[in-house]
Amino acid sequence: MKTLRVLALTVAALLSLGLTARAETTLRIGIAEDPDILDPTLARTYVGRIVFSAVCDKLFDIDEKLNIVPQLALSYETSPDGKAMTVKLRPGVKFHDGEPLDAEAAKFSIERHLTFPGSFRKSELASVDHVEVVDPLTIRLVLKTPYAPLIAQLTDRAGMMVSPKAAKEAGDKFGLHPVCAGPYKFVERVQQDRMVFEKFADYWNKDNVFIDRIVYLPIVDATVRLANLKSGSLDLIERVLATDIKDVRADSRLVLSTAPELGYLGLTININNDKNKGALSQSDKVRQALDWSIDREALNQVAFNGEFTPGNQWVSPQHPFYQKAFPVHGRDIEKAKALLKEAGVALPVTIDVMVPKGSENEAVAQVVQSMAAEAGFDLKIRLIEFATSFKDAQAGNFQIFQINWSGRIDPDGNSYVFLHTGAPQNDGGYSNPEADKLMEEGRLVSDPAQRKAIYEKLTKIVLNDEPIIYLYHRKLLIAHTTRLEGYRQMPDGLVRVVGLKLK
Repeated sequence: MKTLRVLALTVAALLSLGLTARAETTLRIGIAEDPDILDPTLARTYVGRIVFSAVCDKLFDIDEKLNIVPQLALSYETSPDGKAMTVKLRPGVKFHDGEPLDAEAAKFSIERHLTFPGSFRKSELASVDHVEVVDPLTIRLVLKTPYAPLIAQLTDRAGMMVSPKAAKEAGDKFGLHPVCAGPYKFVERVQQDRMVFEKFADYWNKDNVFIDRIVYLPIVDATVRLANLKSGSLDLIERVLATDIKDVRADSRLVLSTAPELGYLGLTININNDKNKGALSQSDKVRQALDWSIDREALNQVAFNGEFTPGNQWVSPQHPFYQKAFPVHGRDIEKAKALLKEAGVALPVTIDVMVPKGSENEAVAQVVQSMAAEAGFDLKIRLIEFATSFKDAQAGNFQIFQINWSGRIDPDGNSYVFLHTGAPQNDGGYSNPEADKLMEEGRLVSDPAQRKAIYEKLTKIVLNDEPIIYLYHRKLLIAHTTRLEGYRQMPDGLVRVVGLKLK
């Protein structure tokens, strides 16, 4: 009898363990590319931001209506002269290594963004002169000049806090094992295969974290991502093809979430880093000719079933900072040919076009290639792995880089980093002193009407110089199974995991 009792208890214990194991939940997210380094100071990819949203909380966040809301900070106050911002931190916050997020840690994170070699946050925080510790939970950002976009920058990677202890120990290897203050902590990463994170037990908002593990799976082919979602191998996928919208909506097991994107897709032109000194880099008339050869609405219909928004600026026509004085123009082949003739270039104008792999990217490139050919261009499409494309871009190994920018809530975040002389993502080396001055002025002024007037002047210059040919603005398309509850579509396209539940 004693043996039977022990056996029964053993079986009960095993069953209990089994039930506990089965109760653990894993959210599997299919992403369109493998991110670059998981270090918020050094990262520059959109898909990386999707992963960061589960790992690295920021001082502030945005809501569905683009309002700025507290996250690791509770509040902020800007001085009357606009040259200082005082930020109150949330008490009781810990990093994944157990270290406290206090004012000293916040000061360290912002200074790291400003000074770390290769930082992509430096230009976003360029107006910050230094950071002061006011008290254990208060910091003051002292500015060189007033900086209207600062609070918007702190809702993204520039506002992400990293553990000083872990960052100092890891140095430039921090991205191999990021230690932040988000809801999930790093477990492992296998390049081109998976990234695994588990729930952080001491997260400040742990009562609203209901899923135990998150696995991000890079799957470049959108058709394969959708097939995996339908089969149950994934729970959520980002960047559904516009051509698959009807298919997703017709499936009762799936939910489609949509929102207009804040960013754009454009053709970044290598103006000053082009080793071959091709016609496109040397002549604004050639760049303008390429622009006039493209029918943006036809591109939208062919590649996206008319679901996206044709555009010609760094913000969409629906954005309050869109310059209506410069509307999206139609296609004019004769004008394109005339501009090429004025430029005195030999035809065809052969151009290397670097395109990250992916069916939509390839479709866009092929449509543009076909249209441009009628004007006298010979676009040579070069497909490349996503992360590698950024290395080639920074090395100047391209003539056109067809790349999407996910967008920011402030127009400065869609322009300065790509167009200002020496800015870290100005891959084409564009430089125009007058444009630089206007971008700098746009950062000093907080009044929307005055800022818009400044950006109107900037738009005129950029549309003439054409360092980037803006083509369209995507609609965010994220699909998930009906098992997933609580998903809210945000305008930045990031997947907020706090509050999500799996049935």
